Amino acid sequence: MGGPEIERLIALLSRLPGYGPRSARRAALTLLRQPQTRLLPLADAMEQAARSVRSCSTCGNLDSRDPCSICADPGRDRSIVCVVEGVGDLWALERAGVHRGLYHVLGGTLSPLGGTGPDDLSTRPLLVRLEEGGVREVILALGATVEGATTTHWLADRLSGFPVTVSRVGQGVPMGGALDVLDDGTLAAALLARRS
Repeated sequence: MGGPEIERLIALLSRLPGYGPRSARRAALTLLRQPQTRLLPLADAMEQAARSVRSCSTCGNLDSRDPCSICADPGRDRSIVCVVEGVGDLWALERAGVHRGLYHVLGGTLSPLGGTGPDDLSTRPLLVRLEEGGVREVILALGATVEGATTTHWLADRLSGFPVTVSRVGQGVPMGGALDVLDDGTLAAALLARRS
C-alpha cells in the first residue's frame, strides 16, 4: 500500500474516535493528495495546539489561556455554574448558546464497573468555588445514562450543605444520550427546562 510513513499516519488516524482503519485510510489519502493545502496546515495546527492548549485551572475547559476565555469573560453570570462530564459537553452547550454562566468539568462519571470512583472526579475544585461564595445555582448537566444519574444523585448529596440551588437538566436529553452528540435545539430545551 505505502511506506512506513503512510502506515504510521493511518495507524494514528485510526485511533481517533469515529475513525476505523477504512476511514483513516480515506482521510490519509485526502491529506496526502494535497499536502501543501491540507496536510501541512493540519500538522502545524496540531503542533501549535499541543504546545499551547491546556486545562483551565478554574473549570477544566481546554484553552490556550488560563483561566480559559469563558472563565475570564466578564459578561458571564458568575452565580451559575453548570457541571458537565467532559469538555465535549461544555463545547456542545456553548455551541447551543443557551448558558451564559460558568462551567465545571468533572472529567467523567461514577462507574463502579468501569473503575471510576468519587476520587477520580474533579469535585474538589467545584467545592472550593462554592466555599468562596458568589454561586447561587449549580446545574447538573450530566448525560441521561445510569452513570450520569448516579453521579447526579451523588453530587446533589455532596452539594446539599451549601447555600445553593441544585438543578439538573430537564426534558430533551434521551435516556442513554450523551450531551456532545445532541443537536442545539435539544440541548437548549434541556437546559431551559432544568429542575431542582
